[in-house]
Amino acid sequence: MYAVSLGDDGAELHPLEPWQAEEFLAHIDRGREFIGRHNGLPDVVTDLESSRAYLQAYAEKTAADTGRLFGIRTDGTLVGAVLLRTFDVAQGTAEAGCWLEPAAVGRGLVTRAVRAVIDWAVEERGIHRVDWWVSSGNAPSIAVARRLGMTKEGVLRESYLYRGERHDEEIWSVLAPEWRRARAAR
Repeated sequence: MYAVSLGDDGAELHPLEPWQAEEFLAHIDRGREFIGRHNGLPDVVTDLESSRAYLQAYAEKTAADTGRLFGIRTDGTLVGAVLLRTFDVAQGTAEAGCWLEPAAVGRGLVTRAVRAVIDWAVEERGIHRVDWWVSSGNAPSIAVARRLGMTKEGVLRESYLYRGERHDEEIWSVLAPEWRRARAAR
């Protein structure tokens, strides 16, 4: 199977596809409460049928070249994911996002995985700008944006209605020239 190494610890990044719906659901179930603190995915993926439908939607985005979904594995177990929620080659823009189950937190997996995805988007596909939209209350995700060298562009006040409450959203981004300079400095 296609996989990209995320480092010496054996972590890998690989595409997620509809035939993996059972494994994907088990992953979401393991992290349902934790992932759901800031991400609506656990409210969408609730059973095998909805798991398959979510993965199918991203398979269709991949086929249409409008999005991507990549799983993060450690020791062969799916523990998280990185996605390009939007992907517009003509405009040169994309929006990245992520999640992890609790057992995988604190190992730099998301930073390494997003770095690999942005490298691919910028260098292979010519994406000029990658956005990172995040709830202002999601400190770990904001820390990822900072580690990736993204710039905070602004706050959309009370723009995100989630589970009956309005949340501020921060918009972070990195431009291809900034990304390349930071990568050369690593």
